[in-house]
Amino acid sequence: MGTMPVLPLIYSMALPAMFSMLVQALYNIVDSIFVSQFDPVNALAAVSLAFPVQMLLISVGVGTGVGLNSLISRRLGEGRQEEANAAAAHGLFLAVMSWLCFLIFGIFFVRPFFEAFSDNTVLVEMAIQYTRICTVCSFGCFVEISIEKTLQATGDMIHPMKFLLTGAITNIILDPIMIFGLLGLPAMGVTGAAVATVLGQIFSMLYALWVMFTKKHIVEIDLRGFRPQGRMVRAIYAVGLPSIVMQSIGSVLTACLNLILIAFSETAVSVLGIYFKLQSFIFMPVFGLNQGVMPIMGYSFGARRKARLLEALKWGICIAAVIMSAGTLLFWMAPGLLLGLFNPTPELLQLGVPALRTISLSFIPAAFGIMFGTIFQATGCGLRSLFISILRQLVVILPVAWYLSRFGVNYVWYAFPFAELFSVGASILLFWDLYRKRIKSLSPLQENG
Repeated sequence: MGTMPVLPLIYSMALPAMFSMLVQALYNIVDSIFVSQFDPVNALAAVSLAFPVQMLLISVGVGTGVGLNSLISRRLGEGRQEEANAAAAHGLFLAVMSWLCFLIFGIFFVRPFFEAFSDNTVLVEMAIQYTRICTVCSFGCFVEISIEKTLQATGDMIHPMKFLLTGAITNIILDPIMIFGLLGLPAMGVTGAAVATVLGQIFSMLYALWVMFTKKHIVEIDLRGFRPQGRMVRAIYAVGLPSIVMQSIGSVLTACLNLILIAFSETAVSVLGIYFKLQSFIFMPVFGLNQGVMPIMGYSFGARRKARLLEALKWGICIAAVIMSAGTLLFWMAPGLLLGLFNPTPELLQLGVPALRTISLSFIPAAFGIMFGTIFQATGCGLRSLFISILRQLVVILPVAWYLSRFGVNYVWYAFPFAELFSVGASILLFWDLYRKRIKSLSPLQENG
């Protein structure tokens, strides 16, 4: 972390994470692909309506993991091993607490949530069945993410990749079996998709626990005599809470956009859901790059190595921009082919093709925003990332989308690139402020030594 050249180090740490996130993207999309074959109208719309809740669940898990990753990597850079170990133990504790919150939501609040969106009883019941299973049984997701982020903070990217592969492969195998009723099982439709998803997460969690507690790692978790410490929880959430809110804003955004789009048709809601599934193949590798770069940045910042910190940022932006450029080309050249994965109706194709092309204009600016957000989090300034996310997804995109909806559904999609460009400008200003106040003054003597 402290001596290897930065670009090879980024490759060694980010490539496994990028591959893992590509697998995660496949994990996310297979449910929609299979349920669209089961019912291309109600089932696909139900999974799309459930997507904001899934996003919220993942946001809490990953956001807490980001705070955990940032704290562990900084403590290791500072040579404070015992505090790094204590942070890892608190990560598991917070994973269990997060699951309990979603358990309560799944039991008591799922029905009123979906009944607020539609009076189509078939659609609502499908969304309730799918979401209740995913939330009540989400313990596998939370525990696996905690262990994954702990190991990534130490530079171990291979085991987290294997965790995700375990879950994804399990989900992909079980999806058609449970949705369509193969091998003697009853056809369960969207319920089967949810069961396959949580079983994949549980298998992934079991593998992660086995690796964490049976193998030697730079950071060790010892739960004997564990007592939660408010100081440690606050340190994790100093970065993690802004990240949770930042990612949860995406859930709020999607739910609000669904409310705007359902006024046009349920197909428009399906188009948005399909877009978010497809764009994960572009964004997930960049988020994997984020996971590989963040520990390097956090370690360099903790070790007061300014040049190394800035070099990691430079290469992160360059690599992310290349990925996003490729994604933009794909969405422009083959939108019909991408939509064809979901057994599209003629109406879905008519709405979906211009939607994919328009929204993809936001990809390249997003590369810059993601990497600036990474350095904000790695240096313990997660509130800056939070501010940018609120600006982009609530202050800008929702009002713009609502206004443009007055001119027709195809205009709604232009809110995405408009908001992304606006937020990049704000990110540059905040990074310059961070550089002047906290990065520029890092000791050159220690940096060279």
